[in-house]
Amino acid sequence: MAEVEWIHRHPKTEDLRVGLISWAGTYLTFEAFKSTVTAAAKSLCRRQTWELLVSNEHDTQAVVRLKNLQGLYLLCEADGTVWYGRPRTSHHGCFLLRFHRNGKWTLQCIISGRYLESDGEDVFCNSRVLSAYHMWTPRPALHIHVILYSPTYRSYARADHSVGRIWVDAAVPCLEECGFLLHFQDGCYHLETSTHHFLSHVDRLVPQRSSQTAFYMQVRPRGLVALCDGEGGTLYPQGTHLLLGLGSNPTRGEEWFILQHFPTWVSLRSRTRRFISVMYDAEVCAASERLTPMSLFQYECDNESLNLQLRSANGYYLAQRRHKSIIADGHPLESDTFFRVHWNCGKIILQSSNGCFLSIISNGLLMANATIPGPNEELGIRFANRPFLILRGRYGYVGSCSDHDLMQCNRDQPDCIHLLPCRQGIYHFQAQGGSFWSITSFGTFRPWGKFALNFCIELQGSNLLTVLAPNGFYIRADRSGTLLADSGDITKECIWEF
Repeated sequence: MAEVEWIHRHPKTEDLRVGLISWAGTYLTFEAFKSTVTAAAKSLCRRQTWELLVSNEHDTQAVVRLKNLQGLYLLCEADGTVWYGRPRTSHHGCFLLRFHRNGKWTLQCIISGRYLESDGEDVFCNSRVLSAYHMWTPRPALHIHVILYSPTYRSYARADHSVGRIWVDAAVPCLEECGFLLHFQDGCYHLETSTHHFLSHVDRLVPQRSSQTAFYMQVRPRGLVALCDGEGGTLYPQGTHLLLGLGSNPTRGEEWFILQHFPTWVSLRSRTRRFISVMYDAEVCAASERLTPMSLFQYECDNESLNLQLRSANGYYLAQRRHKSIIADGHPLESDTFFRVHWNCGKIILQSSNGCFLSIISNGLLMANATIPGPNEELGIRFANRPFLILRGRYGYVGSCSDHDLMQCNRDQPDCIHLLPCRQGIYHFQAQGGSFWSITSFGTFRPWGKFALNFCIELQGSNLLTVLAPNGFYIRADRSGTLLADSGDITKECIWEF
């Protein structure tokens, strides 16, 4: 079967959320009591995250509402009071959002004509005369491991470490080179590749972060971003090979990229250690002893129901067809492309819509023909496009800091956890300096262990996972900020975005 054109998925709701930074460097925050809105927080967490609902958009402005993670809206009253709740009228809570050349936003109340502002702590709407105190810097609130998609060229950015450049030429974002870490520091962004190099102002990858790797970001609703150097240069694809570099003459909106969470691609192996692969006629079988592009599958899983779709690099989804065979010819909304996933010690068992479990038959074909799952229905699963994890929980990122000797879970800047595959679903966690994660008798972690320990990873969604620690407990985020492995059950604090 011929490949279909890779269809870029629209950004998810969580990819479109933002934090808003005041002139004082503090974030617009919905407090947990009395529906209060403040701007005193110094970091971007759940209560500093807002969803932008756009009702009318033009080149330099849009009419928007801001909704928090509780589903309530930012509201402005006639006396200048700002709070959050439910709008009383169709215009209550609507703001005119203006995009300024310096990347800042202003939010003007539609009803009163007054601008949203902060004194560094309190938030109010009092003045109709625009000033620097009304400027807000948008910061995308999505996980920092991202892809950059060019809607103009319908392709993805890809780091080429052999020549130290970034090209915007990848048709399918299945390689680790398509993933970037978008670091925010002192109002600027640094674009880091999977090999921990940074894009510089001279269009080359360099090993260290510096002022020459700092870019300012223009943010628009619906996930659009543009990166510039603040001196008239903007990043956009250039030349016949679409080199990502600074220039001053972008056309047709080619400087705009859609920013999205880096997708999860996996490989699957049978009991005989052969890779599940899509063959030339779209049949799916366990035939290859080596990993090929047709052995890669995008893992698309609903966070609530754990219904899984596996998207092949040929653009089609695995689907159950006649005679219980599995064929890579499915389309996104077909019911036959959904499988129920069951985890067992780092391996998965897939159940089709007919109730049968996927199994490898004697000729290697993948079929939905087993009524009771056994060892032959277990598939080994391994990350195919990420050599490391960046974990974010309910209180922030997982990382280390000079103030604590234990791993923390409330950081604004994360640590990279390098993955050393051990067995299917089992990994060693290696810290940035080359040492290993160690666990204490209290279930806390230090990043300078001498010996590798086994951690079992199970996926709980497209970009969500749980980690079973060597002591037999799930790793969770504690409100105190300390990372702990003491949970016997999977709770919300055990779910990690990666």
